[in-house]
Amino acid sequence: MSGLQCLATENVWFDKQRYDDAEKCFYEGANGTVTKSSSHGGGDQELVSRMKGMELENQTLHKVVEEMRAALQKLELRVASLEKSPAAVTCTKAAPVKAAPVKVENGDDDDSDIDLFGSDDDEEAERIKQERLDAYAAKKSKKPALIAKSSILLDVKPWDDETDMGKLEECVRSVQMDGLLWGASKLVPVGYGIKKLQINCVVEDDKVGTDILEEELTKFEDYIQSIDVAAFNKI
Repeated sequence: MSGLQCLATENVWFDKQRYDDAEKCFYEGANGTVTKSSSHGGGDQELVSRMKGMELENQTLHKVVEEMRAALQKLELRVASLEKSPAAVTCTKAAPVKAAPVKVENGDDDDSDIDLFGSDDDEEAERIKQERLDAYAAKKSKKPALIAKSSILLDVKPWDDETDMGKLEECVRSVQMDGLLWGASKLVPVGYGIKKLQINCVVEDDKVGTDILEEELTKFEDYIQSIDVAAFNKI
């Protein structure tokens, strides 16, 4: 058989497209299998790494829990010891210390008159105490006593608009007594041309009161109709 006849009977080249497709599918399948295996292997490694991390974390947590448990036990023991301590102190304080009695052996009758505690020391201590009390009392008496004072604002009203307000103020300021100090004054319109005298004064509470002031000022009945306390403040 000649070469041309052999080629005529061979059909490889006529089905080349089918063989190419089969080869392509083979290699694609082979590559897909390798890729899938690689990704599956990477997932397993990641899972193993996570499990190892969780195991380490679990061990750390166990260690922390054990340390906290030990610290709690120490704290409980400390609290228990502190609770017992005050009771012991209380018992110690409750037990009084008794002084041992002094015994005089082979003593005569004259020895019983001896003052073993020293009366002279008691007298000296009493004297020093009295001197300190006297010094404190003298120092306290030298301090000036606090004087209570008040500021009073008076409204002095005349009879009518023809009243001489200058004379009225002169009459008011003529009232003088121990513990009284007159201050500023002004005329305040009331109505219908009538003005009232508004005057301030400072008084010592123990010496001067509002009743005494009103009683003294109302004596000038020719000028003063009435007196009112507009303001009263402690100083």
